[in-house]
Amino acid sequence: MDNNQSRLSYFLDTSIDQIALPERFTFPFYYEPHPLTRIAAAELQHYLETQTDLDHNFGLSPDKEGNIIGKMFGVLVVKDTEGKLGYLSAFSGKLAGTNDYQKFVPPVFDMLVENSFFLKEQEVINNINNRITAISTDENYEGLKQKIEQLSIRSSTEISAFKKQLKDNKEDRRKLREEWMNTLNQQDYALAEADLVKQSLRDKHELKELTNRWEQQLGEMRTRLAQFDADMEALKNERRERSATLQQQLFQQYVFLNQAGKSKSLQEIFSATPFGKPPSAAGECAMPKLLQYAFTNRYTPIAMAEFWWGAAPKSEIRKHKHFYPACTGKCKPILAHMLEGMPVDEDPLLRTPETVGELDIIYQDESVVVVNKPSGLRSVPGVTIQDSVYTRLKHALGDIEPLIVHRLDMDTSGLLVVAKTQAAHKHIQRQFLQRTVSKRYTALLSKVIDTSEGEIDLPLTADLFNRPRQIVCFTTGKKSVTRWKVVTRYQAMTKIDFWPLTGRTHQLRMHSAHPLGLNAPIVGDDLYGTAAERMYLHAAHIEFTHPLSRQRISFDAPVTF
Repeated sequence: MDNNQSRLSYFLDTSIDQIALPERFTFPFYYEPHPLTRIAAAELQHYLETQTDLDHNFGLSPDKEGNIIGKMFGVLVVKDTEGKLGYLSAFSGKLAGTNDYQKFVPPVFDMLVENSFFLKEQEVINNINNRITAISTDENYEGLKQKIEQLSIRSSTEISAFKKQLKDNKEDRRKLREEWMNTLNQQDYALAEADLVKQSLRDKHELKELTNRWEQQLGEMRTRLAQFDADMEALKNERRERSATLQQQLFQQYVFLNQAGKSKSLQEIFSATPFGKPPSAAGECAMPKLLQYAFTNRYTPIAMAEFWWGAAPKSEIRKHKHFYPACTGKCKPILAHMLEGMPVDEDPLLRTPETVGELDIIYQDESVVVVNKPSGLRSVPGVTIQDSVYTRLKHALGDIEPLIVHRLDMDTSGLLVVAKTQAAHKHIQRQFLQRTVSKRYTALLSKVIDTSEGEIDLPLTADLFNRPRQIVCFTTGKKSVTRWKVVTRYQAMTKIDFWPLTGRTHQLRMHSAHPLGLNAPIVGDDLYGTAAERMYLHAAHIEFTHPLSRQRISFDAPVTF
């Protein structure tokens, strides 16, 4: 057991005796919370609503100012060494800048303990930051930059004006030569020409003198400025080296157990991944903390769940109190080690699904096939699941190879255009790239939308550490634009039409769910909302130019929800 009082909270409700324990541990990356984890999460949420010892701003109180940071919390249902059921609680990262809360399990490595090597080195790095800031804001440094900029403009103006004068002088000399050729004898012309040559040489000398004076003046100032820059660059290099060394020290301190008692450092775990090294904050998520504490104290893990608490971050889709899977980029390699040897639920995304609806071919000619894809069917084969629009069409078309032009998410139903020839594929694909294909989708959103229509412009990019999720990013995101219009309002939902003007991954799902969009996830969207029997998104209409006839053709697939 740990040296402090146990962090295990026992279930007090006797009715849990009627709840069957799961046969296998939760698959962390796609799950429906077990009833016991729901009870544990409800108790933890009650604590968070009523707690007084946390000074963390989750963004739930409108009158509380300061930096708002929502958090992922996790619960782990366990059996103790005597077979009694309880649960452990954890949060990702830190709360109010500390890890020390009796309600929650400690981190795998606490870098914030007094006099730790992390805090000592962090103080050194902070001092370097302060020195860099002091140089960059120094009045002499700022004054030098401004003066160099002003003098550079003056020198350029003055030299340009002098060159113009020299050009005028040269033109005057040319005219004199033409005049003298007709009026002076050879001897006088030679004397006059010699004088003009002297004038030309004098002009060039004066230009060189002027240029040298400016170069010397600006050079001296640039040398002084370069010393400031060199001092800053040296400090930045020192900061970079110290940060990298500190990061490596931290990686070695994070050592994770599994049920068999086998341990691996963070560096060992990630060395076998495409990253090659751990990403920032790896090991600080709730689930590794919970399993580490359970294995250290010889508890048996039964089930897990994680939920979001607080305001959503600006980039991601996070809803207060909603359950979410563990992140893939940071947690998946760690949990693969920690859960090794344990019976775990299979990944439902790798399970061959029950037979989904028939693939309805609504149009076919020598160039294209247009199908109405049922929800639950992939557009193309996956690693473990072959059933898809492609494989079904390959079987139906015999010797003809279907060429997928565009895709629909597995859970999206509706119209999909497939080419039957390379020429048709190239022609239609070009139309998609040039955005001349017209598409309309219909969706059922999870709340009432008051406005009747509008346009959403939110740039999207992949969440590198949580694929296949997307995030909003105004710096690196790709332009993503959607027009929308309300079709029908219901008591708690809205049927809506979408016209995607760009074709980004999960564009309609993100634009529906994000607070800066419609702030209403599509019903059944298990990535950005809440799972249901299906995702209520349907590709209802498509129009494009036929690759042979060059005529515009359109197709409609009725909405069945």
